[in-house]
Amino acid sequence: MELLTRPWPWYVAGPLIGLMVPALLILGNKPFGISSSLRHICAACIPARIPFFKYDWKNDSWNLFFVAGVILGGFIGAFLLSQPEPVHINPHTTEVLRQQGIKNFDGLLPTDVFSFSQLLTPRGLIFMVAGGFMVGFGTRYADGCTSGHSIMGISSLQWPSVVATCCFMIGGFFMTWLILPYLLQL
Repeated sequence: MELLTRPWPWYVAGPLIGLMVPALLILGNKPFGISSSLRHICAACIPARIPFFKYDWKNDSWNLFFVAGVILGGFIGAFLLSQPEPVHINPHTTEVLRQQGIKNFDGLLPTDVFSFSQLLTPRGLIFMVAGGFMVGFGTRYADGCTSGHSIMGISSLQWPSVVATCCFMIGGFFMTWLILPYLLQL
């Protein structure tokens, strides 16, 4: 049981995630990705005549079950298999964040930024609302999310996925080192 309650090292968890690609391809020629599930949900639930949502979403309904399994697995991991002591990030990262004004951590999550009490502050609105919009826009603009491009696309040797993944990384570095320090001062 202890094996399930402790974080797994990258060299175990990474290959297990990577093995999802051949498993999905062998079991049904299905692509791995999460962002398309929101489109399937909208196509199933929105009766409007929006051309983007007018397709046979039932052919891809397996994706909705996959996402439900991800959510259920997250719930089980967080509430039934969690360890009592929090997982801590690298002490150097913690120190850098403390220098930038982040003082309170709940394990991996800096509660000075990500908590319900921070949601309606200017910083919270930028991180949650504007950041969520930018992630959604970027996912649609790139025609897929990081998991779809970086895990599925690169492993199936798709050049656009290599370009998208490089852009994701460049954007992440740009945000982390140039924009985030200013946003944390709000």
